[in-house]
Amino acid sequence: MQFLSVAFVALSSLFCVYGLAPSAIEARQAPDNIVLINSANSFCLILPRDPHTNIGDSERPGGEKTYCSTSARKSSQQGPLPDQFWRQVAYKTGKGKNGKGYAQLTGCIRPGLVDRLNANDAGGQYDSDGGTNGKGNPVGSKCIGYKHYVELVEPAGPRACIRCCNDAADCPVITDTKGCPNVIPGNYFDCSI
Repeated sequence: MQFLSVAFVALSSLFCVYGLAPSAIEARQAPDNIVLINSANSFCLILPRDPHTNIGDSERPGGEKTYCSTSARKSSQQGPLPDQFWRQVAYKTGKGKNGKGYAQLTGCIRPGLVDRLNANDAGGQYDSDGGTNGKGNPVGSKCIGYKHYVELVEPAGPRACIRCCNDAADCPVITDTKGCPNVIPGNYFDCSI
């Protein structure tokens, strides 16, 4: 009985920290295996766990980890992202192809501020529905408050994009080699400057 009480308190704390209803989170999610989009200044992304790692090389069990902006970081298991990670960023919410909601961030990044990234890396994709047997990359990762997500990090761009959505049709995972603008339409400014 005491175990159930402790478990309830732990789950309640998580719901309060992220402002969630119990149906929005699954038990298998660890704080270092989530993404989050609250605003242009409050977000969590998946990035390589180890320093100076190409995105593609991190796409293996244990190779990825959640990194969050100062305002979104709620656990010591999540790495910190500097407040200047985005050089220019656009936050957008809306309704997708079938009328279900999404939130996204698109824009230019400063890969040199994050020791996990290699500035010359063409990048890669993390998502909730791709990977082996459609279990996600990293496996079991989720976007808090949504059913699906797709994230591309392209340090050589230097750009990144992430979309969390309630309809898988709005978070395509099979076009990652075409880059951010093709996977997640949005404002990418002129990142090459």
